[in-house]
Amino acid sequence: MRTGLVVTAGLCDRMATHSLLVLYGSQTGTAQDTAERIGRQAQRRRVGVRVQALDSYNVANLISESLVVFVCATTGQGDPPDNMKNFWRFLFRKSLPAGSLCRLDCAVLGLGDSSYPKFNFVAKKLYKRLLQLGANALLPVGLADDQHDLGPDGVIDPWLISFWQKVLSLYPPPAGLSPLREEDPLPPRYVFQFLDDVPEKLMNLLPPDDQAPPSSVHPFPARMVSNERVTDPSHFQDVRLIEFDITGSNIQYGAGDVVMMRPCNITEDVEQFCQLLRLDPDCYFILTPTDGSTAPVPARLPQPSSVRYLVEQFLDIAAVPRRSFFELLATFATNELERGKLAEFSSAQGQDELHSYCNRPRRTALEVLTDFPHTTAELSVNYLLDLFPEIQPRTFSIASSLLANPNRLQVLVAVVRYKTRLHKPRKGLCSNWLASLDPNQGEVCVPLWVKKGGLTFPQDLETPAIMVGPGTGVAPFRTAIQERIAQGKTANVLFFGCRSETKDFYCHLEWEEKVQAGHMTLFTAFSRDQEDKIYVQHRVKEQAKLLWDLIANKNAVFYIAGNSKQMPTGVCDALKEVFQQEGGVTDSQAQEMLDAMEKAGRFQSETWS
Repeated sequence: MRTGLVVTAGLCDRMATHSLLVLYGSQTGTAQDTAERIGRQAQRRRVGVRVQALDSYNVANLISESLVVFVCATTGQGDPPDNMKNFWRFLFRKSLPAGSLCRLDCAVLGLGDSSYPKFNFVAKKLYKRLLQLGANALLPVGLADDQHDLGPDGVIDPWLISFWQKVLSLYPPPAGLSPLREEDPLPPRYVFQFLDDVPEKLMNLLPPDDQAPPSSVHPFPARMVSNERVTDPSHFQDVRLIEFDITGSNIQYGAGDVVMMRPCNITEDVEQFCQLLRLDPDCYFILTPTDGSTAPVPARLPQPSSVRYLVEQFLDIAAVPRRSFFELLATFATNELERGKLAEFSSAQGQDELHSYCNRPRRTALEVLTDFPHTTAELSVNYLLDLFPEIQPRTFSIASSLLANPNRLQVLVAVVRYKTRLHKPRKGLCSNWLASLDPNQGEVCVPLWVKKGGLTFPQDLETPAIMVGPGTGVAPFRTAIQERIAQGKTANVLFFGCRSETKDFYCHLEWEEKVQAGHMTLFTAFSRDQEDKIYVQHRVKEQAKLLWDLIANKNAVFYIAGNSKQMPTGVCDALKEVFQQEGGVTDSQAQEMLDAMEKAGRFQSETWS
């Protein structure tokens, strides 16, 4: 790290032309939202700013930047988000010289969830690497936490105050320019130019490369073959096994891989949104970036596009809005009552209020607009893409093997529906959209693409795989078992858990057939079929002798997949008890064994909240 004297001397040359670069790595859109918030704060402070995804930035230019903020999430088991993977690989090249970033002043803000073991792993590792390369950190790495009482903002707000104090003392804005007021709207990123006529020929997005596998920009329109409910009709939870035909897609996948799908908003919401904002859904428009905007037109939006396409397939109007939504909405408010409430929701002091209004009851952005009718009436269409984020793709573990089902891809989807204090039941956008599609009523195609997942399975024939997958957590293990059996690997042990043998025992006929053929061993835990609740961790403890033999003598790999609440911890504790009971080790030695297995790739987990 450079001394203060060197920093100050180096800054003098750059004062006149200084600008801030905000680079983000985001998986679900939260880091992008935070990066864009920093960008707006920079504009208000008269600081020139660019906001970009890390992989859309030419990382070779980093050596000539003077001031950069990195905002990054952590995914999976401590992995970087998809849109920063190329940057990550480049930055960790061993050939990069130690002082290559010595001209760079930087700050790193991580977004994570401390209920996961690799909390903010990417931000911590990035911060350390930047210092190794000679960069000067303006302040310690910020570690925002979803588990904080005030959510991520509990850390982000004070971190940003410190950041701006530091930046503005080192990089003062031009003399005579005062900051823009919070209540004044910034210029939009894009301007809508509406067309008088429906264009005869619509410009498509860039044509896909026929040889390239499908991607986010060019998904494959997979025909839905079947959409079958696999829980008993009397069961409260609707779970679907959905099959797609991927013939001609160039999609290849293996055990542990995941499929990505981007849902659509429901027709009822699209119509209500268009009515609220007085938009004609059948009208066409062209988007043009404004003069000060560095943002290109989103790659997924055709030019020209219809309003219906924009609202149905692009704007995330059914999501629970973030604080930035209220900040921008407040700048349009002329009604005193609404303006006061929006200002409160936008302030650091009002986050408790915002949480109980929005986050706890899971109120959607569309519902917020109906609660603030005067402000909604004042909204300019040009701000739609500033106000609403893009619909993010959803990830599902693939639940089938190409070796067992050529040209087919299956997913196991729990349809998300629940009640809050709001009158209308809450619904998960993607799962309900998928559940609503009926291939028996006519051809249905769902755009999708595949990417590598976090689980990898043994290549050799003899290594056993022990898989713990309660509920829909069994999906990746169904793929693995089908694939491994097709390859002649029969050392497959599955622990499956659900509520009831007769209500939600997914794929039970398939498991029975494979058990009878000697291709797998199955242990089940039906938690509600008896007075005392029995979970998968209880079955793990009961099978201590078998598991110890497989792990200690046969080099087995142990897997967990499913809900991230109590199950993974319960299973890990059960496994440590197995080590203590059968291996005669202490509690701390059992933990060391588990850590060593994880390091060697012999203990893997994929959990979700």
